Amino acid sequence: MRHFVRPLLLTALAVCCGLAFAATAEKAPQGRLPRWAVPQSYRLAFKVDPAQQDFSGTTTIALKLAKASDHLWLDGSELKVSRVTITDAAGKAHEGKYVDVDPKAGVVRVDFGRMLAPQALTLRFDYAAPLNAQLQGLYKVTAKGQPYAMTQMEAISARFAFPGFDEPDFKTPFDISLTIPDADTAVANTRQVSLVPAGKGWKTFTFARTLPLPTYLVAFGVGPWSMVTAADISPDAWRAKPLPLRGIAAAGEAHRMRHVLGETPSITHALENYYGFGYPWDKLDLLAAPDFAAGAMENPGLVTFRDWFLLLDKDSPARNVRGSFNVAAHELAHQWTGDTVTMAWWNDIWLNEAFATWMQQKVTEQVHPEYRADLDRVHGAQGAMANDSLVSARRIRQPITGNGDIETAFDGITYQKGASVIGMFENYVGEKTFQQGMRAYIQQHKFGNATASDLVDAIATAAGKGAAFKHAFNSFLDQSGVPYVQTQLQHKDGRTVLQLSQSRYLPLGSTGDAKRIWGVPVCVRYGTADGSKVSCTMLDKPTGSMQLAGAGASTWVMPNANASGYYRFSLDKHALGSLVTQVGKLSDAEQLAYADAVDASFAHGDLDAGDVLAALKPLTGSKVREVATAPLHQIAWIYHHEANTDAQRAAIAARVKDAYLPRLEQLGYQRKSGESEDAPLLRSTLAGALAFDFKLPEVRAALLKQGEAALKRKPDGRLDLAAADPDLLGDALGVAVQTHGKSAVDALMAELPQTSDPALRNGILGGLAHAEDPALAEQVRNFAVAKQVKVGEMYSLLLGDRDTRAGRDALWQWFTTHYAQVLARTGSFAGGRLPWLAAGGGCSRAEADRLQAFFKSRMDDAAGIDRGLAQTSESIRLCSALKAAQDPKAIAALR
Repeated sequence: MRHFVRPLLLTALAVCCGLAFAATAEKAPQGRLPRWAVPQSYRLAFKVDPAQQDFSGTTTIALKLAKASDHLWLDGSELKVSRVTITDAAGKAHEGKYVDVDPKAGVVRVDFGRMLAPQALTLRFDYAAPLNAQLQGLYKVTAKGQPYAMTQMEAISARFAFPGFDEPDFKTPFDISLTIPDADTAVANTRQVSLVPAGKGWKTFTFARTLPLPTYLVAFGVGPWSMVTAADISPDAWRAKPLPLRGIAAAGEAHRMRHVLGETPSITHALENYYGFGYPWDKLDLLAAPDFAAGAMENPGLVTFRDWFLLLDKDSPARNVRGSFNVAAHELAHQWTGDTVTMAWWNDIWLNEAFATWMQQKVTEQVHPEYRADLDRVHGAQGAMANDSLVSARRIRQPITGNGDIETAFDGITYQKGASVIGMFENYVGEKTFQQGMRAYIQQHKFGNATASDLVDAIATAAGKGAAFKHAFNSFLDQSGVPYVQTQLQHKDGRTVLQLSQSRYLPLGSTGDAKRIWGVPVCVRYGTADGSKVSCTMLDKPTGSMQLAGAGASTWVMPNANASGYYRFSLDKHALGSLVTQVGKLSDAEQLAYADAVDASFAHGDLDAGDVLAALKPLTGSKVREVATAPLHQIAWIYHHEANTDAQRAAIAARVKDAYLPRLEQLGYQRKSGESEDAPLLRSTLAGALAFDFKLPEVRAALLKQGEAALKRKPDGRLDLAAADPDLLGDALGVAVQTHGKSAVDALMAELPQTSDPALRNGILGGLAHAEDPALAEQVRNFAVAKQVKVGEMYSLLLGDRDTRAGRDALWQWFTTHYAQVLARTGSFAGGRLPWLAAGGGCSRAEADRLQAFFKSRMDDAAGIDRGLAQTSESIRLCSALKAAQDPKAIAALR
């Protein structure tokens, strides 16, 4: 929005009644700020030395005051404001007062000292603030002993860096300048336009004015960055000018960004071609952050990532290489959905994240079809369904009642469920039609804001659909839960009809109400004399039906054709018996849906463990990694929670060994020249599961050999971490930790501070997390809150030793004793994860009860704890109920 100054009939002080700052009786806003004060532009000037603990700044906001008032509300947190200067429309300045009304929420009041008429105002704030220690706002990190300062403003952390209107629909241009030490350099959202001296030892960078942005997308970084300039991304039909492209990393690391920079042009062109709209920002920098709270952040012009996504070489783990592409595609997709068009409020964060997830999968399928993004979509949706089966699950469009609802919105419901629902309705209306709707949506709302209704209306218009379609789409947005579609075949008068019904899927032990209706686009595959066919219908009532043309009396039915629907289908023993013989005729995606149906039917109480093990067996021989490994998670649950005797566990392990060990031994435990890109991922998945979930001696011996080699000292005294296969490093070190105990733990702890390579650090952390000995596990947990471990790495060290009650009890004792230290390292973004960190993986009512008792008086310690507590407690109780319902005899006969 531009800043217009309208002529006023009254001067700014026309209603002046003195200079006293009388406290307004108005209460601080709970939720959104009032709309009678609207920012038009910002000028942000920072003075930052990353070597110091604090920074200073001047924020100047041009705003429009739409009603007479003696104050306004905005956001600020931990800011020491020394002066507020208010300049009215006539150019006259006077001092205001900054009142920190609600420090926890970060809401402040600016008192004008007099009543001001509606007009254009300029507010200037002079302030200082600490460089944040929790990876939010403007925060400080260290790499190789050198300090850096950088930003992470999403979701509501811009208020830690500067005072402002920290809400997504207040989009304005920003002018940013950074005064920094001579030895450092600076980057920001836009191109640098000047660099001038600023006194002894200081210099000032000034950057071009941005296009309209919300505060959460403002980004910059200061430090001894290294940079690599790639070739410009060439113009195309949608963008007339070449696009400058750079990689930015900690000192000496930028050269390792060549791989991701080489992939970026193909991603950008694919997105431009889909949306029919050129990349709109004046440059594209990718920055590898030395420490980071999220996976990556879509700041326009300056996209930031966890460093291991960008710092790659020939020895990088395959999962990092593939993850690099997928995450880059996701963040670049945001340049259209999120940055160009921004949700109006946080209840529609799915318009950013779900669409970026969905679009990333489309780009990956186009550029790297061998990555099988189609199966990633199915796997992601199934992970979301596990959470969505909880009564405490969020909606996609969850009402926002406080900051906690904002911070906990970045979850599998928003990302993976949202993407799956989008894909389901895209499949229903057709890809080209959906694309037309998306192009119209971008054009209609570019550089502004949008709501779910805007998006659904655009798709409906493109598809020629009316209220019924919109109702169906909204039924997935505005209510939580997973539809549970039940089918029954009927043969009458030569016709085959599939009867359909729907309810909410609820596992054993749930207290939820199953009576819930969606508008579900149901597509089924069924057998015919010459193969199979697909038939679709909209199931928007409790029951429905469809005729299966060409189906015979002995037909079989796969109730989720191509796994394109966000729903589960019932699979009792009779239905299972019919479908299990046809598994080989299903597509890869359908086989994943079949595996999920088996798991869901087990959790629903329709199948026992013996049924599950038999039903999943046909999948283990698939040549497709994602399908072959799909059964492992469910088998591991049965192994750990239902097998009560050594004989039962040995029987399950023997089945796993027969199914998977020959394949792992064929792959070998080292990379091979010429092997497929998928081979390292399969090797890593199988080795980790067989060594740790099922404790197969053959696999543990092979990994131990590599772990011991990695722990040997080189002539310089450092560990020889490169001696292990890069995809197996964490697992190899983990087996070594479990075998050699304290000597291995001490060696890895000493090595971590000397190691800057993010992949090697991840390997060390992964190895340490496998400590099982109670004393060593406690030593590792203590290390997690030590300064040698980055804030963003703490969680990875606290994830291990959860498979047994004894291990979880030891973790619980440690967590409750060290809660204050963990909380001090937990930013607002991660508050909702604290209950899971304390008790995730629990499977008894006692564990749920103690979790509730501990956090009952700590709900206000961090935003989002209440939702995290509800979901973790419910998950534990459901696990307990499922475990209690099992009959160990169901697996007693296994051979």
